[in-house]
Amino acid sequence: MNIEEVDILIIGAGPSGSVAAGYLQQRDIRIKVIEKSNFPRLVVGESLIPRVMDHFDEAGLLPALQSQNFQKKPGARFIRGEVISIFDFSNKFGEGWDYTWQIPRADFDLVMAQELQRKGVDIAFETALVDITFDGSTSLSTLEDKYGNRSQVRAKFVIDASGYGRVLPRLLQLDKPSQLNPHSAIFSHVEDINRPEGIEGTQISFDVLNTEVWLWVIPFSNGRTSLGIVADTAFIEQLKGDAGTTEALKKAISLSDFYVKRFANTTFEFEPVHLKNYSAAVTKMYGDGFALTGNSSEFLDPVFSSGVCFATESGILAAKLAFRQLQGESIDWQVDFADYMQRGIDVFTTYVKEWYTGNLQTLFFHRPENQDVKRKICAVLAGYVWNEENPFVKKHDRVIRTMAYMLENNQTFSHEHID
Repeated sequence: MNIEEVDILIIGAGPSGSVAAGYLQQRDIRIKVIEKSNFPRLVVGESLIPRVMDHFDEAGLLPALQSQNFQKKPGARFIRGEVISIFDFSNKFGEGWDYTWQIPRADFDLVMAQELQRKGVDIAFETALVDITFDGSTSLSTLEDKYGNRSQVRAKFVIDASGYGRVLPRLLQLDKPSQLNPHSAIFSHVEDINRPEGIEGTQISFDVLNTEVWLWVIPFSNGRTSLGIVADTAFIEQLKGDAGTTEALKKAISLSDFYVKRFANTTFEFEPVHLKNYSAAVTKMYGDGFALTGNSSEFLDPVFSSGVCFATESGILAAKLAFRQLQGESIDWQVDFADYMQRGIDVFTTYVKEWYTGNLQTLFFHRPENQDVKRKICAVLAGYVWNEENPFVKKHDRVIRTMAYMLENNQTFSHEHID
């Protein structure tokens, strides 16, 4: 069997693998991308946050994506009963992009893959990695295509951007339980026939039905809208019952006073997908000759749309470090990759946990709003979770809990409580 020689093998052609490939292609690195599925394919993760725009730009993919006229996302809206909290990405703490997109991932990922192929990147679709061995300086991977044909690739480095496939965590037994409580989701797309004109029709919204149950509404520029229900796994199972995912999602929509009229009689474009206990984690994010990026390492929760951001942040960082390593530089993967990514993961983990405790919801929905606090939280929601000049990043582990306690006990707070 002939062995193909490459510098870097990338597993997965989603956002994480695409930005890694785009970055490396611009530096004339011999790369090969393998993707188990065929594009376009259905996948969750349709709401982006502004930090990802930096990654698409660095990877040379931004012009191709901008040409598609995806629905612009200038912020996010959170609804709880009569109270509505809108975060405007142009009014946040610190620097950064003030918009991003709401995207049908099937179309979005296909555009990136096609742009990479146009630039000469070798992407092998419907090809899976079935075995890998590391000998220190290189790895030898066995690949299998959809017909059962096998081939081998020797690489100096492997970036596992396989998402929910979690290829290397499975093969190398790196999986570990998530620190988050089990949650699940059911989602589908609808033809948004009752979409209102103007901002209301395009506004991404999270409708909070109770502390642990919320509905997502993500309008696309193609006239369709993504609808999903997220809750603790027991609630989702109860909602689903014996009736199945279609009836479960219909029931979820009926629980939303805000959206029941708009979506009551719409037809789902596909059988609603059930994502069960989606949070995941690993014992380590890297090893000799490989790095794990995106959902192959860590996935938290969809409530703040952080999934694609962590995917692209880790994907392009792994590509940068691997490139430097190929040039003979000694890389401290623990400090420069794992510790760095963990800082951002820790921030968003706190926000997810405090969302489901209700503390963060207290900050979101308390009236009157504190605009300074809102700007600092908005920067986190935009994905700038490594900017420790923001006290809502630096002191994430206590500032939300402290402020929620003060609000609930009718105490006033000042900058010294935050800063």
